[in-house]
Amino acid sequence: MSIVRLNPWREFDDLFTHVSAARLQRSDAAWTPVADILETADDYQIELDIPAVAAEAINIALDDGVLTVSGERSIEDSESARHLRKERSRGRFSRSFHLPENVDEDSITAASKNGVLSLVIAKKAKDTPRRIEIAAA
Repeated sequence: MSIVRLNPWREFDDLFTHVSAARLQRSDAAWTPVADILETADDYQIELDIPAVAAEAINIALDDGVLTVSGERSIEDSESARHLRKERSRGRFSRSFHLPENVDEDSITAASKNGVLSLVIAKKAKDTPRRIEIAAA
């Protein structure tokens, strides 16, 4: 009879491995990057975590007040090594944000640094009331 050491985490670890593998094998296995939305006096800022995604693989579109960020993350498999575990999500992603009416849609800028995509959407200048003079007839 052989002695088997008790490892209470082994079953949990095996379950995690099987669930992760099943999720990645589905054809619709999309992932969703997390986002932070900030508001300043002059603009709105959206920051999305999208590590390992090249700028060329990201599409940013604005349609009818909805800003959509989409793309695809592909992780190359190594030919010389075998994976013991794959936890990083891959595949297509898409996030949509309904913009408020006070934004200047022509002034949206995007920058990517250290795996974070930063979008800045300027607010429209507030309309100031003006006095209309009455012309004397």
